[in-house]
Amino acid sequence: MNSSTTVLISGAGIAGPSLAYWLRCRGFVPTVVEQAPGLRDSGGAVDFRGVQLEVLKRMGILEAVRASETGMGAEVVIDADGRPLVSLPSEFFSGEVEIERGDLARILYDLTEDTTEYVFGDTITSLTETADGVDVTFRHGAPRTFDLVVGADGMHSVVRRLAFGDESGFRKDMGYCYAGFTAPNHLGLDHSGVIYNVPGRGVLVGSSRDSSRAGVGFIFAAPELTYDRHDQAQQKRIVADAFAEAGWRTGELVDLMQDTEDLYFDTLSQIHMDRWSQGRTVLLGDSAWCAGPGGSGTGLAMIGAYILAGELAAARGDHRVAFARYEEQLRPGAKVGQKQAKGAGPFLAPRTEKKIRRRNRVYKLLSLRLMAGFFSRMASGAANAVPVKDYPETAVLVAA
Repeated sequence: MNSSTTVLISGAGIAGPSLAYWLRCRGFVPTVVEQAPGLRDSGGAVDFRGVQLEVLKRMGILEAVRASETGMGAEVVIDADGRPLVSLPSEFFSGEVEIERGDLARILYDLTEDTTEYVFGDTITSLTETADGVDVTFRHGAPRTFDLVVGADGMHSVVRRLAFGDESGFRKDMGYCYAGFTAPNHLGLDHSGVIYNVPGRGVLVGSSRDSSRAGVGFIFAAPELTYDRHDQAQQKRIVADAFAEAGWRTGELVDLMQDTEDLYFDTLSQIHMDRWSQGRTVLLGDSAWCAGPGGSGTGLAMIGAYILAGELAAARGDHRVAFARYEEQLRPGAKVGQKQAKGAGPFLAPRTEKKIRRRNRVYKLLSLRLMAGFFSRMASGAANAVPVKDYPETAVLVAA
């Protein structure tokens, strides 16, 4: 392995900085480019289960994650009058450890900023592979050449588009849309959440560490929705129209959405690819196998980062061998995660009153103490699908 092997990572969310950490541990030289002008501190909570906690432990951040965990309690399904119908234990949505995505991103950035070059406010515009590396151009920065390129830039990956083709060839929409944002905690929730449904629509509101703020989520059936990903005003209109006259306090939440600046809006979609690498370029996390809610995406992406760096070191930088071994190990977990997340839309927003009642009966069954073992196995399926193997220490983490 060449100790000066350079790796460009697109995306400074969770997968990218996780990979940067492990690459430096293995003796590689990572650079992370991020389109946003700085760290993204928005996004919902992410949880970890089973063997995923082992990766946090090996990175030395498990205690920091625990110190910032949400401490989220039960989620309660309510009716139009706000009366509780059924309560789900925190493990169903929050796993063994749950943390806000922005808090996790900050922990990972703090862990790697002294040993990794970060370039914010820029994005890749072209990739040209040569015999010796990949020539990369950027929207703002000067062209550079790297030995390897990793796309860790999410479902709408720029790297995937440049190296593999248009997103439409890989994205499978599941017929639902999701909108999430933060708002004042007008419901007075305290480390708890509520779920409200009318046919084809679901409202999720929760508040944990910061009692003054609440996370609001709207999920709704939208089989053939077309929209501009960069037009937030249009997205707010779509949500407002979808939840018009939905009952309960939905109108109040829609009004709060109009003033938010951190709206996240997207389809519930998955990415399915025959291969995750093309020459010297490889994909990681949602760029490669986006599953959607309930698919253990964050934990699996961090395991993937650990394995990708480990296999590159084990193969002494031979990307062809390393990429194949990485994909062989991760694919089973990605498939489980996609299967697990496939029913997220129908489960969170059943399309008929009959299906809502049936879903609530399932909720009640899952909340029974006698079902605790089955529930735990079901919720941890994707989390435990990829073993965390040991790799020999090939380098000591040093300052860049």
